[in-house]
Amino acid sequence: MAKESMKAREVKRLKLVEKYAEKRAKLKAEGDYVGLSKLPLNSNPIRLHNRCKITGRPKGYMVFLVNVDYRMEILSRLTVVFSKMDSMVIQHLHLKLD
Repeated sequence: MAKESMKAREVKRLKLVEKYAEKRAKLKAEGDYVGLSKLPLNSNPIRLHNRCKITGRPKGYMVFLVNVDYRMEILSRLTVVFSKMDSMVIQHLHLKLD
């Protein structure tokens, strides 16, 4: 799990990116790089990280907004459940075949 301060910092960056997006686009179109350098560094969208919505982990972020480790944990739990169900079905089939 990510620290709450890291999650809060990411939210703060997102707000800054949204706040300065128009101004940044205008300065870029004009080619005013001095004006761009005066904007806050965290207002640059390149500083944003994709984070897992559940754990807050910054890397391993894939589809469904959940990181790879958490998804693997969920899948392993489901595998155990389905393997138990499979064994019950197999036992049931064996009983019917006999």
